[in-house]
Amino acid sequence: MRNFLLVSRDHEVLTVFEKSCTEKAGIFPCSSLVEALSILNSHRCDFLFIDMEILRRTARNNASGYKAALQPFWLQCPSLDIVVMTSQEMLREAVSTVKQGASDYIMYPVIADEIRLIINNLKDSQQVQSELDYLRDQFWDRDSAPFVHTECPAMNKVFEDVRAVAPTKSTVLLTGETGTGKGVLAGLIHKHSNRRDEPFISVHCGAIPDTLLESELFGHEKGAFTGAIKKKQGRFEVAHNGTIFLDEIGTITPSAQIKLLQVLQDGLLQRIGSEQDTRVNVRVIAATNEDLKQLCEEKKFRQDLYYRLNVFPIELPPLRDRKEDIPGLTEGFIRRFNRLYAKEIVDIHPQVIDAFLKYSWPGNIRELENIIERSCIIERSSILSPDSFPAELFVYDDTLTRIQMDTMLPLAEVRRRGIEEIERCYLKDVLSSNKGKINRSAEAAGVSTRQLHKLMRKYGLKREEFRR
Repeated sequence: MRNFLLVSRDHEVLTVFEKSCTEKAGIFPCSSLVEALSILNSHRCDFLFIDMEILRRTARNNASGYKAALQPFWLQCPSLDIVVMTSQEMLREAVSTVKQGASDYIMYPVIADEIRLIINNLKDSQQVQSELDYLRDQFWDRDSAPFVHTECPAMNKVFEDVRAVAPTKSTVLLTGETGTGKGVLAGLIHKHSNRRDEPFISVHCGAIPDTLLESELFGHEKGAFTGAIKKKQGRFEVAHNGTIFLDEIGTITPSAQIKLLQVLQDGLLQRIGSEQDTRVNVRVIAATNEDLKQLCEEKKFRQDLYYRLNVFPIELPPLRDRKEDIPGLTEGFIRRFNRLYAKEIVDIHPQVIDAFLKYSWPGNIRELENIIERSCIIERSSILSPDSFPAELFVYDDTLTRIQMDTMLPLAEVRRRGIEEIERCYLKDVLSSNKGKINRSAEAAGVSTRQLHKLMRKYGLKREEFRR
């Protein structure tokens, strides 16, 4: 049995839908997006059919457009197929919604046969996607499956590379900004390799003093230096037959670079203070947030070592370039912290998701994880509200450059949206300057308090948000 969520104010549309459902199906009619989200919270639905005019009214108040207006539905039900019902006059906007993530559109007047056709097409697409996902998931173990789910083409390429290289013994070089998940990816490669039952040793090279780095990596003999009161195995020996992950590889000393090169070339190392070679069988995964090629040109990193490490490079994109994954990552972090802190958080406020999509995330996934953890600890209700997040998260770059120039829209519509965006930004600045005080804000804007209240309702602004 499949359930349909129908957002329309036209009763005739509901009648047509009832006629089109030859199989037993549940139809949940409503007249607003708020009501639709409430229904979706208590009933599982497979399809959402939404009137274009209703969707446009919601998207007007959101600078991110239709994608942000539909984001709460995907966050609540990631597999939901969304179909826009549109008139001929709004066809361009309907096409724009499809470009921003909707599954399809259907023209008015709605016909039962056409509804059945579009549903069957979407069912077929769901089946094909389900089979592809199943085949991909056969490679990943159960614990890794949530992590590897992505909507970002660049990350799909990353996971395809992981699937290709994990079963081999090749050296892997992970590059990307701090906080993009290089350590997690290294663990993923080991977990899906033939060495999965052997040790996985992680070493943060940048956190170990230069004087101790060689001892940590390669070990030492008793009496090799002051304080060496007994023989010690290095991390490479501990990782024998397994995998060693060398994070921040660009920070290691020149002498450690020479020894690492010998391990990669010959599988041999010498403990400090020993003249005897020790053979090790270790798969090396290295990571850096620096440009090793540039370091080679500056003579700060050995070129021959760089070529040995760069056998199979994988670059992780920053979070700002994969914002389509933010809802899924957020949901995963909430589930984890629910278990960790015995919470029962079931959702996150749409305003927070909107802020997440506008934020630049300089700390990448690690920053997102930390922010979610903090909010889960603070939050006392079942929904993460804006008050549980840092205020700076909601400070956007409200400039005219944020007005979206959608060439699929008529000039009049772009002009209308531009004027509304300018009004919204202006009101936010005025309210911020006056710390949310209505009388002062109205006086500064040259309008009455009644007009200001009306404009604030129109743009979804609350004075409490500006008292901070």
